[in-house]
Amino acid sequence: MNTTGGEAAAAGPRRGQPRDAAAAAALAKYDRRARIPIILSAVLPLIVVPEQGNWIAVLINVVSWFVFVADFLVHQRLFVDYLGTRLGRFDLAIVLLTAPWFLLSGAHGGGIVVVLRLARLGRLLIATKGVRHLFARLGRVAIVAGAVLFVGAAMAFYAERPVNPEFATFGDAVWWATVTLTTVGYGDIVPITTAGRVDGAAIMIMGVALLGLLAGSLASFFGLEPKPNGTGPEPSNDPVLAELARLRAEVQELNALREQLAVLTRQLSPGDGSAPGPD
Repeated sequence: MNTTGGEAAAAGPRRGQPRDAAAAAALAKYDRRARIPIILSAVLPLIVVPEQGNWIAVLINVVSWFVFVADFLVHQRLFVDYLGTRLGRFDLAIVLLTAPWFLLSGAHGGGIVVVLRLARLGRLLIATKGVRHLFARLGRVAIVAGAVLFVGAAMAFYAERPVNPEFATFGDAVWWATVTLTTVGYGDIVPITTAGRVDGAAIMIMGVALLGLLAGSLASFFGLEPKPNGTGPEPSNDPVLAELARLRAEVQELNALREQLAVLTRQLSPGDGSAPGPD
């Protein structure tokens, strides 16, 4: 008799997994609410550097550290032996190494602090599935946008340079392609050849498409998809939840079929000579 599966089930969840169903539900709810604060806490300290007398920058860095501390404590409470996992130890290292040591007199981190803050962003991409999916989609959008930008700028440069002094350098063409792709259109550089105008029209169309794709990705990430027919729960993109919903529907259909078969069996089964009646 194989008792390994039963013993494993009786032993409970393994290390690095939610402690129970309630912990898993709490973790899913926490991930939805903490998604934006975690992203801001990973990105803003890379932009805003604390300096002497700049209390806003100091506040941003301190608050962002507290956000990561709270995130670590939540995972430590909801997971089984979270510190025993590599991700748990990585989280603890980030919390300790990115603490606001700069508040101590004479403490300066230099470039190593920037590297440690980049580790926060790396942790975000490793541990958060939704953020990882968003960055993957944004990366594909960025690759397509870069390709459209470079090709469009090159085509406009070689078409306009002989007759249009506004395209004096390739940098001018890149600037024109950038404002055209983003549909800003400053108008400081304007193509005058047919090829340049066709190129500009193609870049504008691609820009509208890319902005739509970017908006859709952000709406999906922040859970802003429209509800079906304006009511009901928002559709879920989680394949696990979709599979569970499908299995539940199949189980309901099987239960209904089983009841119908039971009724039919009672009606067709030989009795004691009396007509079958209701149960």
